[in-house]
Amino acid sequence: MACGTPVIAWRRGSVPEVVEEGISGRIVDNVDDAVRAVHDIDRLSREACRRAFEQRFDARRMAMDYLEVYRGVVPAG
Repeated sequence: MACGTPVIAWRRGSVPEVVEEGISGRIVDNVDDAVRAVHDIDRLSREACRRAFEQRFDARRMAMDYLEVYRGVVPAG
């Protein structure tokens, strides 16, 4: 996704939280779904995939999110 390449991934673990269905890839539940996804993955925009990656995994944004988590668990002193 960082290279603008949409992915095909099984609906397991964090995949539904990471892959935006129809934007950064296809989420599949079985082999038949995966085969269908292979045939239409080229319809997804590489540019939109890259933008989705940048919005979700930008280093600055992620660092700010971690700071918010830390502020929530470390008492103000």
